[in-house]
Amino acid sequence: MRGLTPLLTVGLGLAGLLAGAVPSVAESSPGTRTRPLSAHHQQRLSWGPCSKAQEELNAAGAQCAEVTVPLDYAAPGGRTLQIAVSRIKAKASSQRRGILLSNPGGPGGSGIAGTLALRPALKGVADGYDLIGFDPRFLGESSPLACAPAGPPTPPGPSTSPRADFDASVRGARDTARRCQEHGDNAELLPHASTRNVARDMDVIRAALGERKLSYYGISYGADLGAVYTQMFPRRTDRMVIDSSTDPAASQYELFQSSGEPAEEALDDWAAWTARRHDTYGLGRTASHVRTRVERLLAQAERRPVDVDGHRLNAPILRLLVKQPIQHEENDPTLAAIVRDLVDAAAGKPIEPGPELAAWLELLASPDLADSMVGGALFMCGDGGWPAGGWPDDPETYWRNSERSRSTQPVFGPYVNGMIAPCAFWPAAPREPGTAIANDVPVLMLQARRDNNTPYDGALALHRKLAGSRLISADIRSHGVYGRGLEGLRPVPCADRAVNDYLRTGVLPAHDINCARR
Repeated sequence: MRGLTPLLTVGLGLAGLLAGAVPSVAESSPGTRTRPLSAHHQQRLSWGPCSKAQEELNAAGAQCAEVTVPLDYAAPGGRTLQIAVSRIKAKASSQRRGILLSNPGGPGGSGIAGTLALRPALKGVADGYDLIGFDPRFLGESSPLACAPAGPPTPPGPSTSPRADFDASVRGARDTARRCQEHGDNAELLPHASTRNVARDMDVIRAALGERKLSYYGISYGADLGAVYTQMFPRRTDRMVIDSSTDPAASQYELFQSSGEPAEEALDDWAAWTARRHDTYGLGRTASHVRTRVERLLAQAERRPVDVDGHRLNAPILRLLVKQPIQHEENDPTLAAIVRDLVDAAAGKPIEPGPELAAWLELLASPDLADSMVGGALFMCGDGGWPAGGWPDDPETYWRNSERSRSTQPVFGPYVNGMIAPCAFWPAAPREPGTAIANDVPVLMLQARRDNNTPYDGALALHRKLAGSRLISADIRSHGVYGRGLEGLRPVPCADRAVNDYLRTGVLPAHDINCARR
């Protein structure tokens, strides 16, 4: 069960597109202290300043500590990991509710400062909680795991083909899986990178903080992590809020595939918006003309990669560049500017990339982006099912699905069906199956109806499995509903109020709510 943030979608795509060009992340060996599970629950934490890298936490008066957890919960007296946590104490001690944890998604994202980032959206509600952030195991400052360094990327040649691009992605994914498995003692560690173990770590954090229950906000993968926690620890769940979740019965590959159709619909929305602004972008006066421009651009790049300011971009990279901004309707101008630059470059015109495209070119070359892919792969490949996470292990399955999708999903079908992740070649078998969700724990869910990253139908499927949940729906094209204003996006006041009221009172809405557009 897995929700995918935009950054992870980029990262997994790059695993193949850049032929495994993933540098190692900072290494740190897990500890070797031994103790029974009850001792982990009863440990005393040593609080102090956060690391120098956490400037915002230190400026906010946060304290940080390390929570010791078992590497393998089936052997709690064995090898251990150190989970980095942060805490900002409640302001209203007389009205203190408890602890509020969060996870910002991914998987693979650092979350130690995540709950602090939510504080402006929480408003006065934050005063009643100790705000707890944490980095999931093997990520950030929590016993980080490294893969072996990759060689320099091989840029696309002056000519290519869809099959050549696909074969390059297969080689890159296979190499990433090999480098992660063979580096250091990763073969022992990797099977323990799972959502179920992160949920267990959350429960150890709860116990180490001396709390009977925990409250939580999670988005995307963090939403699915929250659902897993309710299933594994129903009596330890207090006020649970999950935003932008997925179908709990779908495999990870199926979740990628399911995003193709809503992404095509989002492209139609964007094309109509852009056509109304033909005088600005010059991409066509009708939505059909704008979409045709995009499809022709991709068709050309499948033969001759587009040269932009010394960067040679093949069709898989172009599909990725379109897929990311189209997730939020506020990004329509950004995408139009990017496509305008790409169309001009494909026509052989000398261009200087505008700020929108230049920013993406810089991001695609960023080592931080590559590191995020490694973190995501750890959990996407380590979760239950075999092949890992439900990823087919035969590359031809991806190729056939990619080619079949072109008739109905010409822009995004080859991307979401043909993007082969390192999980297809992951040698470390998961230690346990995934989590079947079916409970009546009270949960507040949020979902955008036109989310083309974690589609609305998936949230409805989870809503049915969480019999005690209420669903707040927003008729927007977005990945994430709560606190959108924090990212400069148009907020959904109806949803923000519902979340804050629930965290304040513990009372779910009497029924599901549809938040109208402002």
